Amino acid sequence: MTVFLTAFLDFFFPPLCHVCRTFIPDAGVLHICPSCREQMPPVGHPLCPVCGIPFQGAGTDHPCGNCIKDLPAFDAARAALLYEGHSRDLIHAFKYRNKTHLRRPLALLAAEGLTEFVMSRAPDLIAPVPLHVRRLRSRGFNQAVLLGELLARRWRLPLARRALVRIRWTEPQINLAAHERRDNVKGAFCVRDPAVVAGKRVLLLDDVLTTGSTAEECSRVLKLAGAAEVTVITVARAVT
Repeated sequence: MTVFLTAFLDFFFPPLCHVCRTFIPDAGVLHICPSCREQMPPVGHPLCPVCGIPFQGAGTDHPCGNCIKDLPAFDAARAALLYEGHSRDLIHAFKYRNKTHLRRPLALLAAEGLTEFVMSRAPDLIAPVPLHVRRLRSRGFNQAVLLGELLARRWRLPLARRALVRIRWTEPQINLAAHERRDNVKGAFCVRDPAVVAGKRVLLLDDVLTTGSTAEECSRVLKLAGAAEVTVITVARAVT
């Protein structure tokens, strides 16, 4: 793109920060101003190498108490950002206010924080966490699929949109306590065609990891269908 064309587009369509909506002279590909970007902290080390939950303070990575006590069905989980502040605001706008264009900055942030880890897992495919057909009709899109379309291209992986199917209605997890979330999603998923995942290293993709109940149940049925490995990746991670 020429300098003249860039200036022309900036004049008539000024690049604005996705968060604060201020003009960004050099927006780059992310379109998030430096000030807002600083308020979107990444998930850093030390963290649990299994579930990916970060620990406060300095030190080396080590398993958390929950993973020592009861290993999850997935092999590892990682998120790019902490689910707080502007990160949470962007995800909420994307997911609940139909701002589907925000999938691009969110996918870019995920790729920025997770590419090295994802490549180290040598995955065979991406499987988005599915929505129930009622919620899909109501929302109009599956946020995990929209993110997966961009990340699949970035990582040159097949996107198995229908590898997992949600076979019964579940209440929104956001309104439930941790033990209620586990019961809520139990038996809610199935693998449509086991041949798609059998013997494969699967990247299970969602927007946010909170208690891990959904990721645990999806991973359990993927493993039962023969998946060799399940790695959970999300844009953000809630730490309570």
